[in-house]
Amino acid sequence: MLRNFILLGAVAGIFAAIPAIYQQNPQAFGGMLRRVLEEETPREAVRRTAAPVKRAEPLSGRKVRIPSDGRGHYAAEFKLNGRTIHAVVDTGATFVAINESTARRIGLKLSQSDFRHRVDTANGTTAAAAAAIGNLQIGRIFVEDVQAVVLKDEALSGTLVGMSFLNRLSRFEMENGALLLEQ
Repeated sequence: MLRNFILLGAVAGIFAAIPAIYQQNPQAFGGMLRRVLEEETPREAVRRTAAPVKRAEPLSGRKVRIPSDGRGHYAAEFKLNGRTIHAVVDTGATFVAINESTARRIGLKLSQSDFRHRVDTANGTTAAAAAAIGNLQIGRIFVEDVQAVVLKDEALSGTLVGMSFLNRLSRFEMENGALLLEQ
């Protein structure tokens, strides 16, 4: 029941943010709309961005600018528990989402009994384990104790940085074809 309320809140927040996103950057909004109409899934986006991408640009203070790729995705190298992981920023994801292989790589120990939650993803319903990432970093931005979900490798081929990280920042916004993160 609580999960349904959280999901409903996330959906309502996304819909409420659409006019503000459009006003700040109509071109980026158009790119997001095209992706939705093409019915691309985050899993496909992660797979496609596995090739080298433009590097996130650290700015003065605790700011980072992530340039968009050709399809409008924001992908960069993050550090999860000190391990460098290529990830796609996904404002539609409630939590940071990682697969089992990445969880092992960053030191999370999970058993099969931990996969007791059912989650709906762009690829269908799957089993998930709740987890907390000790720290997640990009550039000088450093956030501790980030809530995450761990999915089976076959359900998620990469890493998605969702709202459980982004909501811990002082701001994030699309600006001139890039995603600006600030702590």
